[in-house]
Amino acid sequence: MGRLFVGVEIGGTKTQVALGNDQGEILHLVQEKVVLAEGAAGILRWVGGQLEDLVRRAQGLGGRVAGICVGFGGFIESSTGRILTSVQVEGWKDMMLKQWFEDRFGLPTIILNDTVAGGYGEYHLGSGRGVRQFFYTNIGSGIGGVFVLNGQCFDGQGYGAAYFGHTYLPDWTAAVPGVPRKVEDLCSGWAIERRLRSPGYVPRESALMASCGGDVGRITCQALGAAATAGDAFALAEIDRIAHSFSIGLANVLTLVSAERVSIGGGVGKLGEILLAPIRRYTDEYVLITNKGRYDIVSCVFGDAAVLVGAVLYAAHQLAPGSSSRS
Repeated sequence: MGRLFVGVEIGGTKTQVALGNDQGEILHLVQEKVVLAEGAAGILRWVGGQLEDLVRRAQGLGGRVAGICVGFGGFIESSTGRILTSVQVEGWKDMMLKQWFEDRFGLPTIILNDTVAGGYGEYHLGSGRGVRQFFYTNIGSGIGGVFVLNGQCFDGQGYGAAYFGHTYLPDWTAAVPGVPRKVEDLCSGWAIERRLRSPGYVPRESALMASCGGDVGRITCQALGAAATAGDAFALAEIDRIAHSFSIGLANVLTLVSAERVSIGGGVGKLGEILLAPIRRYTDEYVLITNKGRYDIVSCVFGDAAVLVGAVLYAAHQLAPGSSSRS
């Protein structure tokens, strides 16, 4: 079996670990929901136990784990693997995460932003194949982004780049027109569910109310998608508002970077065409003429496994014997 690699995803909703080979193929995957109250300590306790099992599993397959790559849902210092902060989970500020893994397991470790890891896998093995200028974004508990330009992940000054969810849009929910709001605070899964669960936001006659038995605290993004697919007027209008705002931001990205392809992943992204169709329509309405007809918007290929596929492949590329730093 030879050299194997461990990919780790640390997000705001789920934590995953996987064992894979140097082709990015996932051989074994384990997932756990994040318990926000336990913070970073709870996540690391679970990840540590799972990694010990994966090291043993690799040996049972006749291989060995040659390295680890972690896709982390937050802001990092690329050169050191230090976590600057997590927007969603407490306890990560200034943590030397690379050092934690290397001290615990004695294996070379790389820390990436989770969306960067997902975009890396999609570019090389999935929805980004065949293009040079690629933008990957995920609509999940948060919203991230990564530019792959001429085959290289763009890292700015070494603290990441393409933080799409932290760019600003006019807030359609504000009482005062034009109030700026982050894309993530309007269009992420957590933002959507927070809005839908606000008393009085969903009309009584909407199918969403029936789907949750009248308890708005149980409404999910998946329920919103199902209601829209069934033709519910409110659900369709809400998805249209989400798509409209997201597309304004996406058109700005395309105008600045001129990506050939945009790939959308994440839990909300899995709603599919009911969301992607209006995103395509509005983006084409706002994008600069130089981009018209020169880009497409697609769903990601690897779904929930995108971060793990990218992390495993990135580790294989970066930690190959004699490899230089490649992206």
